[in-house]
Amino acid sequence: MSPTFASLRYPNYRLWFAGALLSNTGTWMQRVAQDWLVLTRLSDNSGVAVGVVTALQFLPTLLLSAWAGVLADRMPRRLLLVMTQLAQGALALGLGALVLSGHAELWHVYVFALLLGVVSAFDGPVRQIFVAELVPADKLPNAVGLNSASFNAARLIGPGLAGLLIAWVGSGWVFVINGLSYAATIFALALMQTSELRELPRAAGGRRGQLREGLRYVRGRSDIMVIMVVMGVVSTFGLNFQLTSAMMARTVFGKGAGEYGILGSVLAIGSLSGALLAARRERPRVRLVLGAALAFGVAMGVQAMMPTYLLYTVMCIPVGLASLTMMTAANSAIQTSTTPQMRGRVMALYMMVFIGATPIGSPIVGWVAEQFGARWSVGIGSIGTLLIAGGAALWARRAWNVEVHYHLRARPHVEVRYLTLTQEREVREEAALALADQRARDDASAA
Repeated sequence: MSPTFASLRYPNYRLWFAGALLSNTGTWMQRVAQDWLVLTRLSDNSGVAVGVVTALQFLPTLLLSAWAGVLADRMPRRLLLVMTQLAQGALALGLGALVLSGHAELWHVYVFALLLGVVSAFDGPVRQIFVAELVPADKLPNAVGLNSASFNAARLIGPGLAGLLIAWVGSGWVFVINGLSYAATIFALALMQTSELRELPRAAGGRRGQLREGLRYVRGRSDIMVIMVVMGVVSTFGLNFQLTSAMMARTVFGKGAGEYGILGSVLAIGSLSGALLAARRERPRVRLVLGAALAFGVAMGVQAMMPTYLLYTVMCIPVGLASLTMMTAANSAIQTSTTPQMRGRVMALYMMVFIGATPIGSPIVGWVAEQFGARWSVGIGSIGTLLIAGGAALWARRAWNVEVHYHLRARPHVEVRYLTLTQEREVREEAALALADQRARDDASAA
């Protein structure tokens, strides 16, 4: 089997992968249908209204993720996943019934988005770390990459399918289909062989201070702190594709639901490519996160200036590739470097920063789109990403004693070395001697 798909040789992971693919497809369908419903039927093309819905859906992650991480470290993870899938399915079916009955109003969507966000806040951390129970530790980066591939394959299928279904039968049925799709994950969890699960150590129950313990652990890890700061800013201003794509399709290019769905599917082509490349990496590092963030900022800046719908759509591919490489590298770097007993709390704090930034960013980006135009809603993501990634790279180079060498004709083209204090002193002494020698030659030439 190809190294890219190595984790699929494990039966429990195959079940998880298949169930997640179906469920994620339904989730992407609902996201598109929800935003289109708010934008076109429940408001007057209001970017702020779409931003508020998105904010409400992700606000609980900001408020509850830390406690959700403690729960993920203490409870049986498969049971917790079954509970969250049942709750999300029920909410999707409820919203679908409300829309189909013709009684849906904007505040109804706000309420359902908030409730779904509460469940998702508890689902996210346990979903992230449950993968480590399905494959050996040395296959975890591959499994994380394939998880991202599944998520983005669903993103490739879901938005386009949602656009067709919205035009054909309306948004209500899209919500119903998503509600039924959660049965795939529940069925996959039920079929797993318990004897083949590699259960991670769980934190002892009844002990106080476990949340503070997780915070202290993260504060003591500068590599994790750098990743969280970068991903928090990027998520706030750059990862608002639902909102920016809807605004660009509707207000700049004058397109309908089908073309909006296509933007999400094309974005997923790049994201899926990035996920498959990520599955081949044995151990992503901080430098990959920063490099991908810089590439993402550049790609978004170019996309914001595209004059036609076709060119804007084509630019979704590099944007998707860079964003997924960045997100997968961040996820894998944190998971593989964190002790198992702390992983749930650390991943919960990461998700609180990464996903919880959306409630802050979405209304801001929506306001920017309304006040300055939809193109600036994309441009602000580019500017914010470039500033934070560039700043983090400069800080890391100084704080971690990093030396970077560039080789145009030899591989690797970029060589990164972490210097010890002795090595750093030697490098500085060599540089000082070289500078003094150059000045002496200059003085001799002048004389």
